[in-house]
Amino acid sequence: MTPAVVKPVAAGGSGPVNVAAYWASKQAPVEAPVVTPAPAAPVVVQAEGRQGVDVPPQVVDMVIDFEESGVCKCKPYLDPVGVPTIGFGSIWDWRDSPCTRVTMETPEVDEHTARCWVGLELSEAAMTISRDVKVPLTENQVAALEDFVFNLGSGSLEASALLRKLNAKDYAGAAAEFDKWDHAGGKEMAGLLRRRQAETKLFQS
Repeated sequence: MTPAVVKPVAAGGSGPVNVAAYWASKQAPVEAPVVTPAPAAPVVVQAEGRQGVDVPPQVVDMVIDFEESGVCKCKPYLDPVGVPTIGFGSIWDWRDSPCTRVTMETPEVDEHTARCWVGLELSEAAMTISRDVKVPLTENQVAALEDFVFNLGSGSLEASALLRKLNAKDYAGAAAEFDKWDHAGGKEMAGLLRRRQAETKLFQS
C-alpha cells in the first residue's frame, strides 16, 4: 500500500497529530516512534521494531469529527454501551507504559493530548490492517478500515464478513458490509450508520 502521512502540528493546534512530539514531551519509558521527514514537510509515523505504521490525516480528522461531534471530553465518560472513554473516543490511557484501559477514575486530558491519543490508537489499527488484510489497498481503503477498527475494535474486523470478502478480492462485497455495523447494545444507532456510510464512501473513492 502507498504510505500515507500525518502533518505535524504544534502543541494546542487543530491539525493532525504529531505522535513523536507527544512521546517526547511525556518522556515515555517506551521507545518513541521514529519520525521520518518527507517532501513538503509531511511525516510518516513509524514505530521502532514494527512495520511501517501509516496514519492518514483524513482519518484522524474523520475520527475526531465522529467522536462526540468533534468536541473533546477532557474527563472520562461512558460511551453508548457503557465503556469508559476519554478525549475523542479513546479507551486507552497512553500515559502509562504499557498503556492501560480508561476508567472513570482516569485523570483529565487536554485537547492536544487527546488528539495525540487518536493518532496512537490509529497506529494500532494500521498494524491490525497490515497483519490481517492480504490484498492490495488504496490509501482511502486503508483510511476507511482504520476508522472502522478505531470505532469497533480489531476483533470486529477480524471476525467480520467484511474482512473475508476483502481477502477474497471481493472489494464491492466488502464495501457493502460496512453498513451492517450500525448497532450498539443491540440497538440501531443513527450516528453509527452515518459513520459506516462515510467509511463506505471513502473506501469506494
